[in-house]
Amino acid sequence: MDAACAKAGILNAETLRALGPDETYRRLLQSGTRPHFTGYYVLVMAVQGRPWNDCKGEEKKELRKRFDVLKANAFDGDLSAFEQVMDQIGVRVKSNLQNDPF
Repeated sequence: MDAACAKAGILNAETLRALGPDETYRRLLQSGTRPHFTGYYVLVMAVQGRPWNDCKGEEKKELRKRFDVLKANAFDGDLSAFEQVMDQIGVRVKSNLQNDPF
């Protein structure tokens, strides 16, 4: 997790807490971390200072909805490693490319 956070530009726990779990996870996905629901809710529980297995019932269902939205908006499984780097350094802007006819 330390390496994945560093790759996403999250270099310490203070930054992670300030960003919150959703923004942290969004950045992880955008930097190439493969989505996994358990990893997401473990992160949410950790930020709240709760045990990972404390997430149950309706709360877990709501977290699944948030995870699905994050995954749909922040993760592109077809993006090559090269394209990911280009996005990270600002060479490409994904939103502009989606409607580009060329």
